[in-house]
Amino acid sequence: MILVCGGLADVVTELVCARLEALGYPYRLLDLGLFPEGYRVAWRWTRGVPGGWVRAPDWKLHLSEVSGVFVRYLGSDGHAPLPELSPAMAEAVIAESQAGLMALLEHLPVLVVNRAAPSVSNHSKPYQALLVRESRLKTPPTLVTSDPEAALEFYQHNGGEVIFKSLSGVRSVVRKMNPSDLERLHLLRHGAAQFQRYLPGDNVRVHTVADEIFATRVRSEAVDYRYARRQGHTAEMEPTDLPDSVAEACLRLTRSSGLVLAGIDLKQTPQDEWYCFEFNPCPGFAYYEQHTGQPISAALAELLKAGIQA
Repeated sequence: MILVCGGLADVVTELVCARLEALGYPYRLLDLGLFPEGYRVAWRWTRGVPGGWVRAPDWKLHLSEVSGVFVRYLGSDGHAPLPELSPAMAEAVIAESQAGLMALLEHLPVLVVNRAAPSVSNHSKPYQALLVRESRLKTPPTLVTSDPEAALEFYQHNGGEVIFKSLSGVRSVVRKMNPSDLERLHLLRHGAAQFQRYLPGDNVRVHTVADEIFATRVRSEAVDYRYARRQGHTAEMEPTDLPDSVAEACLRLTRSSGLVLAGIDLKQTPQDEWYCFEFNPCPGFAYYEQHTGQPISAALAELLKAGIQA
């Protein structure tokens, strides 16, 4: 039995459930948009292995029956209101209940896509860059700083062809610097930011599902194609192939990071050089599947059904 942990308001969780349903693969949904309301989880260590069960209003699943788990943890903004609790107490209840579930899934001896421990790399882009380089993928010239003068020097050294973005996994719009931004560099003293040399070319989003690779080429004039429409541009997507060396490096990066599923952001320059910006341990692959028809969710469903130990 496959266990899906996520909120149905999340399009990726919804797609995974729909794919499992269409394929006829049995699964249970632990809706994190409601959890812990209506659910009970009980487990204890038995000979070094978690044993116990998960119970919903209309089903009960013993942990020994679980062949694979897909999980997407939610923040409090993705949870149904808990009107009987104060906002602070509700946030604490949601965090504590998910932490308890996380502890269980970290030690469950089945395939878990993805465990929390290897996913924390997304909290630090500089740390991710170290992992990327170890996988033998190139990274753009990068500066992480809270020093306005250092940022100005980096901007000038790269002829003004510089983008900036957040350091953490908090989603932000990637923007290209313009001269008016130089007037705001003094704000860096209140918090560091990440600057990178702007690279022309096509963005390529790679999704790895165990040993399978799905590469999507994105053609757009927008600096951040995710917000192309907001910036007055379009974004066209199509399946593409990777050079063998790049494909192998992507798989190496996923494995070395302890992940089963990953979204890797690459760029192919006009000179046919390949660079990696970052990777996402909890990728929103539904967006790419809907635009290209690439069977990412089907590959994931097959993997969860097989229940291969990660």
